[in-house]
Amino acid sequence: MFNPSRLALARRRRRLTSKAFADLIGMSPVTVTRLEKGYNEPEPETVEAIAKALRFPREFFYGDDIDELTKEAASFRSLTSMTAKEREAALAAGALAYLLADWVADRFNLPAPDVLDLSFERSPKNAARMLRQHWKLGEQPISNMVKLLEAKGVRLFSLSENTRNVDAFSCWRNGTPFVFLNTFKSSEHSRFDAAHELGHLVLHKHGGPQQGRKAEMEANEFASSFLMPEADVRSKIPRHISLDGIVSAKKRWGVSVAALAYRLHKLGTLSDWHYQGMCIEMNRRGYRENEPNGLPREESVVWRKVLTELWTDKVTKAHVAEQLHLPSEEIENLVFGLAGYPQQRTLNALQSKPQLRLI
Repeated sequence: MFNPSRLALARRRRRLTSKAFADLIGMSPVTVTRLEKGYNEPEPETVEAIAKALRFPREFFYGDDIDELTKEAASFRSLTSMTAKEREAALAAGALAYLLADWVADRFNLPAPDVLDLSFERSPKNAARMLRQHWKLGEQPISNMVKLLEAKGVRLFSLSENTRNVDAFSCWRNGTPFVFLNTFKSSEHSRFDAAHELGHLVLHKHGGPQQGRKAEMEANEFASSFLMPEADVRSKIPRHISLDGIVSAKKRWGVSVAALAYRLHKLGTLSDWHYQGMCIEMNRRGYRENEPNGLPREESVVWRKVLTELWTDKVTKAHVAEQLHLPSEEIENLVFGLAGYPQQRTLNALQSKPQLRLI
């Protein structure tokens, strides 16, 4: 039977209000609302019009219910600049990612989740230290955040939202942590986003709504401490350092100039006056928009292994999309920026369940 919840999901994914969608398919908003609530069963020609307007396969609307994310269950890095349509579209992308995650999990042995629940810890910096100890990271910089999170069982997906208003978000689903990164940002920004979302996962697992200012500040403090351990920073940064010195030093921790300057200010290495002057100079140089000495973007190890196995069996994104009844572009969006696809591969059924190990 036609699944009304899938209609509402596809509409939100396309950033359409009920009225805008009604105008698009030549219906009244009341009729659209009744369809989404399951009060009316659409005629076959109506389903065809819906599928064409929303650019989803017709079969998509006849599938089972999909686990959906709510704004209360997901943490978002940015809130003030994000529109309701952008938030709803990102959450809808997360629901589609669940379909892909389940499809992959049925065919591959993925790393088991190993993310601590530190919601009892009041100090974010202590939580960062405890997690580093649990993962045996010591005080050394983290060379690749994406690889680290995947090795610890975090399911990573990309958000190709073509907007700077949606940074990243995270959530728990059936004991598995998920992180969604907007690959529109610089590598340094994405690394900090990943650490920030890790902070939400360990600090706010049971905390209800995670969008409060306090929770965001805690996740920021966690990320700063996790990426730039105090002992390592103090041992490598001289007491008196210039902005150019910070530009050179930031590569060690893989963070932005602004993030390292902020960390040094919090550690007392930079005085209030010195830090304020640096912020003014960073703005003058345009470092907020264009990160100097940018790092190469981190790529997913798990997705590369999964895709390599699929390509070996001549399975493409089009084949996966067909099985999930999703637009091919949605499959690509969920891994865009994390791994790429080869061109012109033929389709074939997936036969094996390969072992995946991170090296």
